[in-house]
Amino acid sequence: MDVRILDVFAGAGGFSLGFKGLVAAAIENHPHVVKTYLHNFPEVFLFAEDVKRVSGRIVREAVGEIDVIIGGPPCEPFTSMNPRRKRDPLDRLMADPQGRLVLEFIRLVEELRPKVYILENVPEMIGGGLDKVLERLFARVGYKAVFNILEAHRYGVSSRRTRLFVSNVALDLSGMEEAGKVVEEALRGLPPLNEAPNHRVVRTGRVRMERIRRLRWGQALYTYRDSLGRIHRNWVRLHPRRLAPTIHGKSRFIHPYEDRLLTVREQARLMGFPDTHVFYGGVDRQFDQVGEAVPPPLAERIARFILGILPRL
Repeated sequence: MDVRILDVFAGAGGFSLGFKGLVAAAIENHPHVVKTYLHNFPEVFLFAEDVKRVSGRIVREAVGEIDVIIGGPPCEPFTSMNPRRKRDPLDRLMADPQGRLVLEFIRLVEELRPKVYILENVPEMIGGGLDKVLERLFARVGYKAVFNILEAHRYGVSSRRTRLFVSNVALDLSGMEEAGKVVEEALRGLPPLNEAPNHRVVRTGRVRMERIRRLRWGQALYTYRDSLGRIHRNWVRLHPRRLAPTIHGKSRFIHPYEDRLLTVREQARLMGFPDTHVFYGGVDRQFDQVGEAVPPPLAERIARFILGILPRL
């Protein structure tokens, strides 16, 4: 099928993996993440630049017409897990520099006129009336805005993850459901530590290690409050026969049977990344890339649906 995809805010390439072989161009500007993307998608024309400097004309000149634009702008301005989130929802979109990157995505949609666009973020992105604002912004460039809420763990992902996908078409994934494997199944079959990419022990201090040894399944080393005052937990010892909790960029999990943190490779397994997918940068940056990605099994099902309806659009 002659389809060209543009992945904006491509990150480590979780969304791209769903459309693998069809992604013609991507935009990502963090140096370590650029290295990750280039290693895993050497065939893709990567604009290693700030999205504000990439125009639709430049994309066309590089790869031709674009059929589908996908991308996940930073979620920090919108998620309540950010204690510095702006109080006014409109300010999150219009006044926060990261929030305004959503407008750059809309600009590229206007300039490239794809048949389909899909923007991924946290469900809180449309809170406080921002759904109506986004509807108007997309309408100004000639597109509808349909708000799809999808739960990744219903589509083969081993960690719970609910995400918003804004698109000009309703994403109907019925018939593609698959329960995610529980933690011990997802981690089964990995090579020994240090014998696979990103599969190295994460160092922890002696005092912290003593506390880790006392944790039972489901217990956490740390708790913190979000911008709404709700309590969240981190450094949770995973229950082996349950799905993992939601994985964020700053998430760390303790192995269900061993007194250590999961490796980046193990955490990537819980998100559905193949073992061949390599992450670059320091270990914290690697964890960030895993936690900020669209889980590849969910991306693959979205791609399957889009490719099925594209000939009719």
